Amino acid sequence: MVLNYIWIGFFFIAFVVAACRLLFAGDVTIFNEIINATFASAKTGFEISLGLTGVLALWMGIMKIGERGGIVQAFARLAAPVFSKLFPGIPAGHPATGSIFMNFSANLLGLDNAATPMGLKAMQELQELNGKKDTATDAMIMFLCINASGLTLIPVTIMMYRAQLGAVNPSDVFLPIMLATFASTLVAILAVCFKQRINIFQKNLLFFFGGAILFIAGVVVLFRSLPEDKASLYSTLFANTLLFTIICGFILSGVRRKINVYDCFIEGAKDGFKTAVGIIPYLVAVLVGVGVFRASGAMDFLIDGIRFGVEAIGIDSRFVEALPTILMKPLSGSGARGMMLDAMNTYGADSFVGRLASIVQGSADTTLYVVALYYGSVGIRKTRYTVGCSLLADLAGAVTAVFVGYLFFG
Repeated sequence: MVLNYIWIGFFFIAFVVAACRLLFAGDVTIFNEIINATFASAKTGFEISLGLTGVLALWMGIMKIGERGGIVQAFARLAAPVFSKLFPGIPAGHPATGSIFMNFSANLLGLDNAATPMGLKAMQELQELNGKKDTATDAMIMFLCINASGLTLIPVTIMMYRAQLGAVNPSDVFLPIMLATFASTLVAILAVCFKQRINIFQKNLLFFFGGAILFIAGVVVLFRSLPEDKASLYSTLFANTLLFTIICGFILSGVRRKINVYDCFIEGAKDGFKTAVGIIPYLVAVLVGVGVFRASGAMDFLIDGIRFGVEAIGIDSRFVEALPTILMKPLSGSGARGMMLDAMNTYGADSFVGRLASIVQGSADTTLYVVALYYGSVGIRKTRYTVGCSLLADLAGAVTAVFVGYLFFG
């Protein structure tokens, strides 16, 4: 229902803004631009789904081997003490717990190509437990909100972009991104726990949050101790080595169980192909709505209005130049990335705006994309409070990003 209102709102606002530009500014090309944006966005949605097809086939094939080989169940047992509190609706030992654990782990390491298929596999397993197939369960909402919060320990991609654009120290945003994304994830978990009346003061959860804080602090200390030119290299090497080790481990687990590893992979890969095709309509719908909103000029009007208000009350308005990235982040991952690159190109990779845009880009994931992708893969139409809690987490990440941006680079 929330997505329905958001989608309608995109088109309504876009039409009003475009009509005003036509009537009062004489912009006779505005509706041409909007229609072109719909075609371009629809094409992008299809291309994203097409690009996911091979990756989904690969990883869902590997996941099927891991499931038959017992590895996924082992991960489920490992995560059970904490996940049984955050996901009380998932039965003990259910494969969904292992898939969720692996999805979170891949996200933490910035392994997007592995995290998405694992997440879609988790959604399929959660849907098996769902009594109302068109309505999101509590476990799905918790899973989606944590995903949308985008907790990532190693923002490899952002550091690579900064290096390509001439940053003196591409990894100088590592610690600020860590703090911003942790705040986003923490708010997401707390918001969903509040809605689902989960007691966050349980011993296992307190140990988990405390351990997470200590672990993040350790990672920060480690990376700050590395030479500037080695931090990105070592993080990429570690992530990819771990990824290949997981693949080999899954295959060996299948061999140990004496299953036909090849046939098992093909079975899972077929499921991945079906999933990729099934999400096309959902991605096209979301991306077209975002494209129309942006092409109409509504985003520019919003940013200019905020800048005027901030300057009117005498507050430092430098952060406003990073607002395109902040506002685009929940709507479109590629759009937000484009805004970040534009900010670094315009103001410089080592400028305050360039650094702040990088921090914002790493502070959370793309809420509407994640919701459309994951819920669309299993046919969920009633998302309940998923979008609200996810956007709250996005807001927390953005506010924290601005705060640490001024703290570290202001």
